[in-house]
Amino acid sequence: MKTEGPATARGAVAGFLENPVIGMAPWIIFSLVVGPGRFEIAVVLALATTIVLVAAGRIINRGSSWKLLEIADLVFFTILAVVGILASDDTRRWLETYAGEVSNIALVVIAFGSMAVRMPFTLQYARERVDPAYWHKPTFLRTNYLITGVWGLAFLVAAVAGAYGDLVLHNPNNIWTGWIIQILAIVAAVRFTAWYPDVARARALREAGQPGPEPPHLAGMFVPLAGLLVPIGIAVLIFDGNMWWLGVALIVGGGVLTKRLTATAHH
Repeated sequence: MKTEGPATARGAVAGFLENPVIGMAPWIIFSLVVGPGRFEIAVVLALATTIVLVAAGRIINRGSSWKLLEIADLVFFTILAVVGILASDDTRRWLETYAGEVSNIALVVIAFGSMAVRMPFTLQYARERVDPAYWHKPTFLRTNYLITGVWGLAFLVAAVAGAYGDLVLHNPNNIWTGWIIQILAIVAAVRFTAWYPDVARARALREAGQPGPEPPHLAGMFVPLAGLLVPIGIAVLIFDGNMWWLGVALIVGGGVLTKRLTATAHH
């Protein structure tokens, strides 16, 4: 029993590192932290996260191959760090305002570009968690194309929201465009990444006439998003007192919706 503990822990860490969401962590951190006066700290956090994840991946998963997203992480945030060090004050101010949109658009390009060359970036992570016999199965490939596309759309929404806050509202720190909309888009993509593979597997078994579980209900996909409405409502009450009624509505609606969706998902 004593020898299984470290091995089990190592396997858990390896599985954690093989999740494509982890590969996107530096981008998520950067896009949510960056803003006026926060460019340097956002770059440091993103680059440090990248280095830690890449190093851990090489140490824990010694047979793991380099992934497109890991290389993009290192290149993009190293370049931003160098530019930030050498940039003039005007360039640094521009980066503080628009670097979030630049990073979001970069990940949109990576997502849809990887699909265009028939190597959706989630595929490299999925192959390390799935038997090679399934690598070329239509269901496996279709699932990864869909998940990669959802991530591309999520960061596109984040980029558009951030750009609207910067260019139209002239307020990079707007609570809706700078935080809430972007967080909701990312949480939706995270949830879809966890939810859809089970749906695809269940459907594939049914199509093959084999016994298996029922596909997870669509309601289960939205439970975390409904639950997120409560802290969003609290944030609105704290940071946007003029819309206190909306904060209250989000708190109440989030609680009720979460309860109903949870009941439906487990029906």
